[in-house]
Amino acid sequence: MIGLFDSGHGGLTVQRALEARFPQRDFLYLGDHGHAPYGRRSAEEVLSLTRDGVARLFAEGCRLVVIACNSAAAIALRRLQQDWLARHYPEHRILGVVVPVVEAVTQVPWSVQSAPPEHVGAPITVGVFATRHTVRSDAFRIEIRKRAPQIDVIQQACPGLAGAIEANAAETRLAAEVREAVAGLTKRLNGRRLDAVILGCTHYPLVGPLFQRALPSPVKMLSQPDLVADSLANYLKRHPEFDALSPARSPGSTRFLTTGDPEVVGRIAQRFLGHPVVFRAA
Repeated sequence: MIGLFDSGHGGLTVQRALEARFPQRDFLYLGDHGHAPYGRRSAEEVLSLTRDGVARLFAEGCRLVVIACNSAAAIALRRLQQDWLARHYPEHRILGVVVPVVEAVTQVPWSVQSAPPEHVGAPITVGVFATRHTVRSDAFRIEIRKRAPQIDVIQQACPGLAGAIEANAAETRLAAEVREAVAGLTKRLNGRRLDAVILGCTHYPLVGPLFQRALPSPVKMLSQPDLVADSLANYLKRHPEFDALSPARSPGSTRFLTTGDPEVVGRIAQRFLGHPVVFRAA
């Protein structure tokens, strides 16, 4: 069983992609809706809440957990991997949603910590739309430039967008939020051509068409849920100890936990997953 942890509903876009890619696998999703949104919390609070959520998934039987929240992954993943995991759960693993995007943009494996000479190509500009926490962490820019210094990374915070999506705001409001974010990014470009954009929050794929409509054409838009699914498939091939399914195994199942109100959370979750879902209290 693979666990997914998110501060709320956004990780369900990743869950949907993983269920489609791995139909024989069992998943356990934990949304920390009771403490959401993480954007108004300090980095230390985000670290503590993420650690607690991952520990709960470990206790439920997950040996592999994906942090399906960009803010939590950017702030907490490395610290949890390097210290807490090694001391308390040496046989478990934690993955995040930032790494697959960095690898896709740079075409350089995460294990490579500096730019290989043969990978330094023509300069390009990549835009990142994300929450304030993710932008403040500078994770996308640091990790991309470390491996591909020719890539110029321009970041734009979208402080109200994830909340508006979760609140099922009208499309007119969502479109206005997206247009404002695109205008802010465009101003930061200072006339440079935009080659690609990263939707650096797992809520944002739900308004992907609004971003595509507001962005200049042609601009490539990276799908984070699909990239995470690709990355997990590669990880399982490299680590068969986490990939021991029988070829004859019947379809897998997914359970959903929340620290919030299960009825309210389940009602909203249907928009993210595309089908009815039942949450139970964590």
